[in-house]
Amino acid sequence: MSEECWVSLTPEEFDQLQKYSEYSSKKIKDVLAEFNESGSHKQYDSHEPISYDVFKLFMRTYLEVDLPQPLSTNLFLAFSQKPRQETPDHPKEGASNGEASAPESNIQNIDNAAKADEACAPDTESKTTEKQVPAEGQVAAIPLENPVAPSSGSESPTVYLKDVVCYLALLETGRPQDKLEFMFRLYDSDENGLLDQAEMDRIVNQMLHIAQYLEWDPTELRPGPTGDGRHAWTMKHFKKPTYCNFCHVMLMGVRKQGLCCIYCKYTVHERCVSKNIPGCVKTYSKTKRGGEVMQHAWVEGNTSVKCDRCHKSIKCYQSVTARHCVWCRMTFHRKCELSMLCDGGELKDHILLPTSICPVTRDRQGGKSDGSVSAKGELVMQYKIIPTPGTHPLLVLVNPKSGGRQGERILRKFHYLLNPKQVFNLDNGGPTPGLNFFRDTPDFRVLACGGDGTVGWILDCIDKANFAKHPPVAVLPLGTGNDLARCLHWGGGYEGGSLTKILKDIEQSPLVMLDRWHLEVIPREEVENGDQVPYSIMNNYFSIGVDASIAHRFHVMREKHPEKFNSRMKNKLWYFEFGTSETFAATCKKLHDHIELECDGVGVDLSNIFLEGIAILNIPSMYGGTNLWGETKKNRAVIRESRKVVTDPKELKFCIQDLSDQLLEVVGLEGAMEMGQIYTGLKSAGRRLAQCSSVTIRTNKLLPMQVDGEPWMQPPCTIKIVHKNQVPMMMGPPQKSSFFSLRRKSRSKD
Repeated sequence: MSEECWVSLTPEEFDQLQKYSEYSSKKIKDVLAEFNESGSHKQYDSHEPISYDVFKLFMRTYLEVDLPQPLSTNLFLAFSQKPRQETPDHPKEGASNGEASAPESNIQNIDNAAKADEACAPDTESKTTEKQVPAEGQVAAIPLENPVAPSSGSESPTVYLKDVVCYLALLETGRPQDKLEFMFRLYDSDENGLLDQAEMDRIVNQMLHIAQYLEWDPTELRPGPTGDGRHAWTMKHFKKPTYCNFCHVMLMGVRKQGLCCIYCKYTVHERCVSKNIPGCVKTYSKTKRGGEVMQHAWVEGNTSVKCDRCHKSIKCYQSVTARHCVWCRMTFHRKCELSMLCDGGELKDHILLPTSICPVTRDRQGGKSDGSVSAKGELVMQYKIIPTPGTHPLLVLVNPKSGGRQGERILRKFHYLLNPKQVFNLDNGGPTPGLNFFRDTPDFRVLACGGDGTVGWILDCIDKANFAKHPPVAVLPLGTGNDLARCLHWGGGYEGGSLTKILKDIEQSPLVMLDRWHLEVIPREEVENGDQVPYSIMNNYFSIGVDASIAHRFHVMREKHPEKFNSRMKNKLWYFEFGTSETFAATCKKLHDHIELECDGVGVDLSNIFLEGIAILNIPSMYGGTNLWGETKKNRAVIRESRKVVTDPKELKFCIQDLSDQLLEVVGLEGAMEMGQIYTGLKSAGRRLAQCSSVTIRTNKLLPMQVDGEPWMQPPCTIKIVHKNQVPMMMGPPQKSSFFSLRRKSRSKD
């Protein structure tokens, strides 16, 4: 059977099959065991195609009842081949296209009926189904039908028992991990513990079946682009009138009307995606030498801006009336004369044009591959970046798990705004592939999209990469917290603003050096059972005591019940609850009896201070924007020329905090109540204890600790914090001051 004649169940038949499956008392894996070598139906090989009679026997064994003949017939034909990668056209949509005439559609229906009857007829009957076709249909088909068609159409459908088992297993109730393990073992026929591409495609095909019937969006299940020039489709809801780039007919629908390529914004109906549409944009040069002239890559239609030549408005509601370049975003009327040369547009300082990326073929033993590796060959494809002189190519590293689904949306947007080859998903190998790709690129920059943990991860990988010149790093904060991003003026979280504006801000960003500190935890010999230390590098802060206790309780509860922490408001309520209970429990009271604090080798006397927590600060932000060190008045601030330790309370009042001064600030916390007062602004800061260049802490009991927001329980140990290095970071634009802050500044001057 050809792919054009694929038979699917109606929604009513699918609901009927679901009810049969729910009422069955057997599990699909138990029924499959009966068809294995040791089962009662061992004469049927599950690795070979099965007939319609074997299919009915299997369904009768599983459902414990005979399926109705129409449902059984259509279900069998649904497994007769792999489904198409794109959603099949419905008869009404196919008719509206006007691509198939009425006689041709009649021929196709007659041919389908003949194949269904022939495939589902009992083996004892002779194959006379072709004679059962209505005479009128035969008369209409004779003049138009190809003489070879009857012989090819008489082939019996090929159905594998594995596909039937996989389909039915998805309908059963159970844990997802159990279903995945069952499917893995089902399709791993060679038992090598690996699934090849063909086996994975068969599993995804059955998932596509179920997803379409349950009205889920199956776009993400469809195979993505396998090479350059392939579209990457996603279902999309269009707020403005949008036309199909292939058939030029408006996309209609209530929810998601059509498919849109995330790389070039080429838009089509679902029924048009399988047609002979143009390929996607090329992301690199096909020549192995530089100097190629960059030309525009045009995509027609669906734009409502003004023409960049005649400066007249483009009416997007009159079909496809304009075209725009994927790289420079220049838009013109179709009648306006076009310039062929492309310079990258307003983002030319960041973007890597295809002419800047050249393929280089090297021996497999020559080193790690930055490009695509051949499965069987001895050569690997790598890429050499030759940027435009005077530009600063941007490496974008996105953590899709940050900020809920925010990271996924950011990833798709950057794939369109920049070259997809310079945008990397951190789920696919971490930051290393992107850093290797840009290794020999001069003056490149890095944009880290994620939380503080993602930024620290990227900085660690840059250190290990041993670049001759450390690339500057900008931050696009996702999620909550983001203390480092707040200090660098990138804000506490991305709120859906223009990414183009953010990229323009990065272009003008000044550099600032960020101190990084080495954290060493040396346990005692009589070590107790504790948690693993999450990080050995401190970028933001380290704390011990009350705040770490609250963070650890929050972390443990979230690990046990993640469904209770699915919104910012719920997280804040949980923090409030743990903070309130910590206020009454006071699990870290009399902290001075259990720790010894040394700053630059000088002991700090804590006996007369009743503290429940100590924080070591590198940046002026903690708990999502709280400054525990407090503000120092500029007219009284003292810029220290030496890095000697300061512990005198009078001198500490004039010490300012800076993230690039190679100094640490040590702050004491009196309890959870004081933390709440500082967070809400009722109290300006904690108790300043010291400013120094190294810290040593010795503990004699199990205590909660945290570094950069990651808590753990630590048995008695010695903690040493010393300076590691400085890395260049990019500052965001100056924050706008409100009217009330300006009034306060004017009053302070008076």
